[in-house]
Amino acid sequence: MRRTARLLSGTALAVAAAGLATVPAHAGDTTAAGRLEVSPSSVVPGDEATVSTSACDEDGAAEGDAGAVGSGRFPLAPDTPGDEVVGRFEVPPSAQPGTYEIVVTCAESGRRVTGDLEVTLTAVREQVYPRGSVKTGVGGALGPDPVQTAAGVTALAVAAAGGTWLLHRRARGDGI
Repeated sequence: MRRTARLLSGTALAVAAAGLATVPAHAGDTTAAGRLEVSPSSVVPGDEATVSTSACDEDGAAEGDAGAVGSGRFPLAPDTPGDEVVGRFEVPPSAQPGTYEIVVTCAESGRRVTGDLEVTLTAVREQVYPRGSVKTGVGGALGPDPVQTAAGVTALAVAAAGGTWLLHRRARGDGI
């Protein structure tokens, strides 16, 4: 029984080793170790997107495919000599919200890199902070009507004086 288990495990190990030996490590591998940068990563339909990668720097050129989002093929060229290749494409106005894969194939080596582009219906804008005064209709120290401001201050002063007088009478026991 034990001998049969050893024989089966030894055979399985030999088959696994033979299977690993027949798989080429990098020969014909079309997926590059580099990444495809998509900027901006989130767009609305009608916006332009830029892609760049350093995986094709020795090739000098590449072709991009944004067919998944409906833009088709577009060229990529070196940004500066020996640096990244860069390309641009426009997301069509008919694009539906979702995440789309953008593929770039290097011209000479055939390496492929991919990146994701997210299409949304609302644009991501930077935070806008309010400036100036808030129009509440009450006015203020520098408000539009100094007469109303003075009347309001007078009304508050009279109310405070009346409240103090009533509290003083109650504390003495005179009643209200």
